Amino acid sequence: MAADPHPDWLARLPSSWSYGVTRDGRIFFINEEAKSTTWLHPVTGEAVITGHRNTPDLPTGWEEGYTFEGARCFI
Repeated sequence: MAADPHPDWLARLPSSWSYGVTRDGRIFFINEEAKSTTWLHPVTGEAVITGHRNTPDLPTGWEEGYTFEGARCFI
């Protein structure tokens, strides 16, 4: 199973920042003030990459992912 993002990375976002998740589960950060995005956390400078998503409609232990070609798969 993919690692869940640590809750502290979310709590440490500066006030003008938010985050988004790509279709393949990668987390990116949005600077609302500068109207820019980055893969790196604005405070730690590290990427928070999960690669998979846990969704409430999946059975326990299953995750959604995507192949490099964009095909949806379940893990």
